[in-house]
Amino acid sequence: MSERSPAEDTRDGCEDELPEYAERVLEVAELIPPGRVMTYGDVAEWLEEGGPRQVGRVMSLYGGTVPWWRVVRADGVLLPGHELGALAHYRAEGTPLKAAGRSAEGHLPRLDMRRARWDGGTGTDGHT
Repeated sequence: MSERSPAEDTRDGCEDELPEYAERVLEVAELIPPGRVMTYGDVAEWLEEGGPRQVGRVMSLYGGTVPWWRVVRADGVLLPGHELGALAHYRAEGTPLKAAGRSAEGHLPRLDMRRARWDGGTGTDGHT
């Protein structure tokens, strides 16, 4: 049995070569300013290719080398399994958050999407 992860096994010796779509998704993730976020759907729309699920798949396989916490779910819920790591990044970058309701699992805040969402413009103003 291989010591490599399934993602590495599927690349058969091409560890340094990403699929072109994955490279493009990761490039967009790197453009997002600190303290701002884009949804999976926003990234797909920016690229004019794929959809939220395809972007999510790329982020799950290859996103560890980019600011992954800036590509998020549209509802502002923190990425399951990575909530505390993402929250630390959001707090360090000053990303707008909403207080968690008492019914929220673990009482974790959510992203304030109205204020945190970035539309890909040259400034850091919010999504319009």
